[in-house]
Amino acid sequence: MTATQPKRTGRVRLRTGGRNLKIALVMVAIAGGASSALLVRQASPERVPGAHSLPSPAASAPAPRRPSDATEAGIRFYSNRVQRDAEDTRSQNVLAELYLRRVHESGNEDYLPLALNAARTSLAAVESERNVGGLIALAHAEFANHDFVAARDHALQLAPLRPGKSDSYAILADASLELGDYDRATEALQQLEKMDPGNAGTETRLARLAILRGDPKAAQQHFEAALRLLENLQEPAAESNAWCHWQMGETAFSIGNGKAAEQHYREALAAVPDYFRALFSLGRLFAARGDLPTAIDYYERGIRITPAIDAMATLGDLYHLSGREREAAARYELVEQLGEHSRKVHGTPFDRHIALFYADHDLRPEEAYALARGEYDAGRHDIYGADALAWTALKSGRIAEAQSALKEALKLNTLDARLLYHAGMVARAAGEKAAALDYLQRALTLNPGFDPLQSKVATETLKSLTAL
Repeated sequence: MTATQPKRTGRVRLRTGGRNLKIALVMVAIAGGASSALLVRQASPERVPGAHSLPSPAASAPAPRRPSDATEAGIRFYSNRVQRDAEDTRSQNVLAELYLRRVHESGNEDYLPLALNAARTSLAAVESERNVGGLIALAHAEFANHDFVAARDHALQLAPLRPGKSDSYAILADASLELGDYDRATEALQQLEKMDPGNAGTETRLARLAILRGDPKAAQQHFEAALRLLENLQEPAAESNAWCHWQMGETAFSIGNGKAAEQHYREALAAVPDYFRALFSLGRLFAARGDLPTAIDYYERGIRITPAIDAMATLGDLYHLSGREREAAARYELVEQLGEHSRKVHGTPFDRHIALFYADHDLRPEEAYALARGEYDAGRHDIYGADALAWTALKSGRIAEAQSALKEALKLNTLDARLLYHAGMVARAAGEKAAALDYLQRALTLNPGFDPLQSKVATETLKSLTAL
């Protein structure tokens, strides 16, 4: 049941007194932290004190990273409340947000349906006009579940219900970025800056937009501003700090600055020692340096915490490059299993990550294309969706479609070696040698180790074109 369907009317439970104080203390305790592929390809919401939701990827984990004690305590507390009274909308709303936080902290997407159910149960009891918290929780859960169209629509529904409040613009900005509606995202961010200046979440969103628009310097400045704001908070925000440092590392790595990237990744681990995103990124960094054993070690450490799809695929590539084909095959099989599970959790037949995995490894070209095409046709027209469509179209022999999709992927002048690499390979297939040489040279100049396996393909292809 969605917020727009008929609902029963009921009471909004706004209890006060000593128990309410206990709730407030629990919420203060859980309010630290920061929350698609690495860098900007996938996002899910996360709440931090003094900030709107921050983005980050997550994947299913059979042995997930243990969520914080405060998150667990909050879930137990509010679960008990809703078991006693399912129409306690306030508790359902908080419980939904806590489940989303659990996804972030553990990397386990299995809690997404629980978050959605809590928010929908709240709105079934009390309609959105009298239950704005339920609508906010539902939009956050939909965004985390990659239902960006629904999250956008609920953000638009939310705006007139909370005039003068910034929540709707934060959700609208996030959803619009994922849907590739960059003009609307920019407008929403401008509203956020006006309505809620000095907000760490706004700064990270501005950083992400700067990355997409090919301005890594501005992105770093926004991330640094976010870190300063987080450091001034009264409550600890280790997860938020780690996330910002990791994103700063990703930005540095994207332009080939490995030294700065490593520094930020290690800062992230200093804030949160088992921060799996930083472990994966350090693995990729050492792979770019040619140190495959160390790279494998970092990926294995991260996988034990959270077996993310992209990381598992890269680990398979590292074993392949090390001549350890049995280990590589085992990881590749796990990639497909994780992808299947993730699609079930998200309730969608589409998955750009598996589509790219197939395309990168020349597997199931028609299925890869269908996965990417389906997601794009469903409304997710961001540049990375266009890139996935182009790459899978190329691998399935649809050269003209690949060329058309790549124009969309490159339209923001994003400094991403993978985008340029794909453009080079499409140009080569189309017989455009000069363009292919230009794109491949730019990709490898920007970041010669952008991917353990694909950067080698790019290098070999460039050599063969140069020799012609």
